[in-house]
Amino acid sequence: MGDFNRGSCAVSGKQDIWLSVVIPVHDGERWLSETLDSVAIQSEPGIECLVIDSSPGEGTLDLVRTYQDRLNLRVFKRRDLDNWRTKTNFGFEQAQGRHVSMLHQDDFWMPGRVAALKSWIAARPDAAMFLHPSYFVNENGRQLGVWRCPLRSGTPTDSRTMIERLLVQNFISVPAPAISREHFLRAGGIDESLWYTGDWDLYLKIAASGEVIYHDEPLSCFRIHGQSMTMTGSRDSSAFASQMLGVMRKHVEKLDEPARSRVLKLALASIDVNIGLAEANGGSLKPLLSAAVSLAGLGPVGLARYMRDSRIVDRLTPRLRARLSGGL
Repeated sequence: MGDFNRGSCAVSGKQDIWLSVVIPVHDGERWLSETLDSVAIQSEPGIECLVIDSSPGEGTLDLVRTYQDRLNLRVFKRRDLDNWRTKTNFGFEQAQGRHVSMLHQDDFWMPGRVAALKSWIAARPDAAMFLHPSYFVNENGRQLGVWRCPLRSGTPTDSRTMIERLLVQNFISVPAPAISREHFLRAGGIDESLWYTGDWDLYLKIAASGEVIYHDEPLSCFRIHGQSMTMTGSRDSSAFASQMLGVMRKHVEKLDEPARSRVLKLALASIDVNIGLAEANGGSLKPLLSAAVSLAGLGPVGLARYMRDSRIVDRLTPRLRARLSGGL
């Protein structure tokens, strides 16, 4: 199936599109309306939505059809693109905007996100990526906390600083970035073999290619639920560890000494913590003891850097709240 006809929000001419939104979907009926509504309420023109659907049935497309008069839609039925990584790469290739955002079917934007983004891009048009915090929300959309980045707001972050901090932990939620399409394609897009860490690897590649601009205003929502990749992917601890170690070892080589040794120690401790938490979620507490030893080995300065860059409190507190409320 090709593109839908554009509706009342349509614009004429490729040059008028400044932001493309790539929305990979698969059986997305549960939350997709909230996702699309959050784009439709944005007041700025010049946006296109690329929906790439791999669903076996027609329910998701039937839902998307109801937005033809509210969104500038381009919809692709591609059952051969069977995961979010292949669909996202395809979406970036098809995108007409100079900047592209990713928006998964269970996440959504806050009002005013696009207006803010437009002003940031106007101020720094050549930046590789723009970021902001995201709210954690539960299955019902209730806010559980804020996921911030360990970056200075409104000030360009250089490649070295970004890589150093991002190697400790992926602190970027999928709905937060707006990425230069040119930088994305030049970096080779998402490594489709990385089923869990493809986004982390992508952000590290983008960070190496140019400045990153962060603004400390939560403008998107990242949904926590039991079927999300962050929950299901971490249940295979061996593959989970392999994915993280592979990305870390690949990108730590971009740093010079002594930063490489310092960041490597922090990154390995962070991976131990992530594995320990994943195992604890499955009922085994022993790996948490190993993680505690790794953290203790960092010393006071290293531990402070880990707490800053890992955003461990930001990430754990909402999940505990979701679990206590029965949402996980």
